[in-house]
Amino acid sequence: MSQDTLAALFDWLRRLLGGTTSPQTNGAPVYSPASLPDSAEEPAQIIRNKVLVVVFDPPMDEDGRTLRETMRWNHPDQLANAFGREILQDSSGLARYEIVERVVLPEFPRFKDGFRYTPETYWRVLQGVEPPHQPEQADYLDILRRLNALERVARGEVDEIWVFAFPHGGFYESVMGGKGAFWCNGPVLKGTETCPRRFVVMGFSYERGVGEMLESFGHRAESIMARTFAGLQGEANLWERFTRYDLKAPGRAAVGTIHFAPNSERDYDWGNPRYVPSECYDWLNNFPNFQGDVRQVNAQEWGNGDLLQHHRWWLKHLPHVAGRTNGIHHNWWQYILWPDNVP
Repeated sequence: MSQDTLAALFDWLRRLLGGTTSPQTNGAPVYSPASLPDSAEEPAQIIRNKVLVVVFDPPMDEDGRTLRETMRWNHPDQLANAFGREILQDSSGLARYEIVERVVLPEFPRFKDGFRYTPETYWRVLQGVEPPHQPEQADYLDILRRLNALERVARGEVDEIWVFAFPHGGFYESVMGGKGAFWCNGPVLKGTETCPRRFVVMGFSYERGVGEMLESFGHRAESIMARTFAGLQGEANLWERFTRYDLKAPGRAAVGTIHFAPNSERDYDWGNPRYVPSECYDWLNNFPNFQGDVRQVNAQEWGNGDLLQHHRWWLKHLPHVAGRTNGIHHNWWQYILWPDNVP
C-alpha cells in the first residue's frame, strides 16, 4: 500500500471516528482523544521528525577563530548526533530524528530589545567583568524569518528546530510555536500563529553536554504530557501517576520527574542512597496492565547521581507500547515529538 493511500485511509478513519485532521503533519495521524475508543492493540507508531539545526558561532578575533574554538567547547555536530542516538535508544527505536539541514550563523543572536553582543562585550561577561545583558531573550522571530522556517514547517519540510548557542545566548530550553501552541517549558512563540502546525524549538548550549540536552528534552516531555492528560482526573491521569516521587507522595513513588528521582529530597538530588518503595519496574515492564510490582529502590537504579544516567533511565520508562486508554495512546512519544496530537 502506498504512503498516499495509507494517509487517505487514516483521514477516512479519523473522520469516521470524529477525529480531527491537520495539514502537513509528516504523515502523523492527528487525533481528537475524547472521540477515540479504547484499544489494546493499536500499534505504537514510529515517529520521524525532520530537524533544522541552527548554530550560532561568532568569530572572536581577526583570524576568524570562533567562540567555540576559542573556548574549546563541544562541537554541535557531535552533540546533535549523540543526542539523536540517545533518543532513538531511549524510545526503543520509536522516536527517530533526521537532520535535514544545518545552518551556521557566524554571529551573536539579536535579542528582542535589539541588543547584540560583540566579541568584546561578550568576553567581558565571560570574565565576570560585566553582568549579562538583561532581558536575556533572543529574537526567535528574527531567526525564523531569516530561515523561512514557518513556511517550511507548514509544508512538512521541517518538524522542529534545534538552536545551538552558548551561555547567556538568550534561548529557552524549549518553546513551542504554531497554531494552538502551548507552554513547553517556555512561553508560546507569539507571532507564529500563521503556521498551521505546532512545532518545538530546542535551545541547546555547546558549552554543555548530552546530559544537559536530555534534561532540556525531559522538561519538554513534562510540559507536553501534562497538557495531554490535563482533561483527566485522579488515577486516570497516568501522567500524574508516572511522576510521583516519595517526597510528594510518601510510599507511592513511581518514576518521578526530571528533577526528582523516586527518592529525591530536593531538586537535582539524583544520588540519594535512601531506599523508598517505587512502582518504576511496574511502569517499565507491565504498563498499562500494572501487576503491583513495587520494589525498594535508590540511586543505584539511575546512576548514583550521574545526570546523563538518570535522564536516560527516566526517558526509558516513558510508556511506548501498543494500545489506547481514554483516547490517549500508550506510546507517549507520539505526543512528545508530535505536539499536534495533543488536544
